[in-house]
Amino acid sequence: MLKKAVIPAAGLGTRLLPITKELPKEMLPLAARMKNGQLCLKPMLQAIFEQLHSAGFREFAFIVGRGKRAIEDHFSPDEDFIQYLESKNKRDLAEDLQEFYDKINNSNILFINQPKPKGFGDAVARASIFTGNENFLMQAGDDLIISKSNSHLKKLIRTFEKHDADTLFLLEEVPDPRNYGVIVGKEVKPNLFQATKIVEKPKKPPSNLAIVALYIFKPIIYKAISEVNPDKNGEIQLADALKKLIEWNCKVYGLKLDPEERRIDIGTAELYMEMLKSIVIDK
Repeated sequence: MLKKAVIPAAGLGTRLLPITKELPKEMLPLAARMKNGQLCLKPMLQAIFEQLHSAGFREFAFIVGRGKRAIEDHFSPDEDFIQYLESKNKRDLAEDLQEFYDKINNSNILFINQPKPKGFGDAVARASIFTGNENFLMQAGDDLIISKSNSHLKKLIRTFEKHDADTLFLLEEVPDPRNYGVIVGKEVKPNLFQATKIVEKPKKPPSNLAIVALYIFKPIIYKAISEVNPDKNGEIQLADALKKLIEWNCKVYGLKLDPEERRIDIGTAELYMEMLKSIVIDK
C-alpha cells in the first residue's frame, strides 16, 4: 500500500517572472470554493496536498530550495490567526483554514532542501532519505489534475499494483507536443501504454502523448538517477532516468487521462491566465 508522497517544489519558475522572483510558482493562487460556496484564492500546492490527503496519504516530503520559505510558512499552522479571524466574525474563513490545519496536523511533513537547481532528477533523488525502500508517489508542485472523486489517483494506484509496474505516470494527449516529454509505446490495454521510448521536447514529435508530472515509482528509480550524466546545463533530468529504466527492460507504463479528467498547467503566463478564467476548484 502506498503511504508516501513526494512533492518537488524547488523550481525557479523563470517563465512566470517577475511574480516568481520571490513567490514560489507553486504558491500561485487558483480559484476555489469555500464550504459556504464563496470564491476564494487557494495556492496550487495546498490544492495538491489536500487532494493527496483526501486520497489517504499522510506522509509527505516537499523538496524545496532557496526562496521557498513561503511554502514552509504556509504549511505551519497559525492558531493565533484562527482566533483573530473568529474575533473579527470571519467564522467561515476561520473554519476553512482550520480544516486545512487539521489535515497538516494529522500528517507527517518533511521539508528537504535542494541547495541548487540541479534538475528534476536531482530533486527526486533527494527524497530517498524519506522513502527508503518503499514505493512512493511523486507529484510536481505545479501540476494538478482535476477529476471526480480523485478518480485519476485511484486509477493510477490500482494500475500500478495490478501490473507490478516499476514506474507508472499519467499521460495527456496534447495538440502540440514539442514543449513536452512524449512517449512511444505499445498500448497493452485501453489507455495504458508500455513505454519503449521517451523523447524530451521533440522537434518532430513521434506521438502526442505527453508525460504529466504525476508518477508512482519503485525505489529502482534512484539507481537510474544515479547513473544519469548531467546535461549541458549541469542538471540531472528525470526523463533520462526513465530512459535508463526502459534500457534495463523495466516495466515503464503511461496511463492516459480520461476526457473528463483535466490537467491544470501554469507553465506560462498565458496558460495561467487561461486557467484562472476557466477553472474553479470545488471544496
